[in-house]
Amino acid sequence: MPHGKPAGIPCVQLLPDMRCALFGRPERPAVCVGLQPREDMCGVSRDEALDYLRGLELATRPAS
Repeated sequence: MPHGKPAGIPCVQLLPDMRCALFGRPERPAVCVGLQPREDMCGVSRDEALDYLRGLELATRPAS
C-alpha cells in the first residue's frame, strides 16, 4: 500500500489464511520488518490480538 494503510483496513498483502504474502521478502515494508511481536500482543484470542494491532495503528497514524 504505497500511501500507507488506514487503521481498520486489512493489508492488501494479507492472504486468506491470515499470513503475509511478503513475509521474508525484501519488498516487505520496514514497519512490518521492524515489528517485534511479543506474547502480550496476542492476548488470549484473535479478537484481543486484533484489538492490540488496532491500538498500534491508531497510535502511529499520521496527524490529520
